Formats: sequence, C-alpha cells, structure tokens
Amino acid sequence: MGRRILNDALRTIVNAEKRGKATADLQPISGVVSAFLRIMKTRGYIKDFQVHDPHRVGRITVQLLGRVNDCKALTYRQDLKARDIETYKTRALPTRQWGYVVITTPNGVLDHEEAMRQNVGGQVVGYFH
Repeated sequence: MGRRILNDALRTIVNAEKRGKATADLQPISGVVSAFLRIMKTRGYIKDFQVHDPHRVGRITVQLLGRVNDCKALTYRQDLKARDIETYKTRALPTRQWGYVVITTPNGVLDHEEAMRQNVGGQVVGYFH
C-alpha cells in the first residue's frame, strides 16, 4: 500500500508539471512521500512543499519549478548493494548528467550519490529526472 501512495503522488506531480501548474496537492501521504520530496527539494527539482495535518490522512502542497520530466516509484522491492548502485543508475536513468535514484537505506532515505558516498545499499524506492 505504501508504494501505491508514493506512485500516485509522483504521477500527480508529473501530470501537474505537464499541464504547467504552479502547485500540486498530494493526498493521502506517508513518511516515504515526504522523504522523497525532501530529496527532490534539496536537488532543486521542486521549490518547496508543506505538510498539512500529518496525523490524519494528510495533504501535501508542492510548489513546482517545471524541472521534473518524469518520476516513478517502483512497486516491487528491489534490493541494491552499494557496489551495484552505479550500474543500476545507468540502467534506470536516461543520461549520466541528471536524474537521481532514491534508495531507502539503514541510514534513511537517500539519493544514489549520497548512498555511494556513505557506501550503503538498500531498497530502491523510485527515481526522478
């Protein structure tokens, strides 16, 4: 169920970007969705996001920049070792210059660059570019 929530949220962001909207409302939410959005914000793909009423169903309002071409969540769990991150990145992303693979690790939810820097593996949550 958690992967479906993330996939629906990311599809909402991509559809809002394609329509040229400035904001997107995501509902329902989870901790993984907010962690994924935090990574997108630090990498400059979204401007900001606000979480409204996180203790119930909740809602997140995302301010878009127009930089997201595609982002997807993997609905199956794929384990990834630290030494295999580079090969997975080249297979999943369209180019080497831009895009990030998001991995949930024992150190938290990280993008592929931070996971390689910390030399940790985990499960692939999704990717964006």
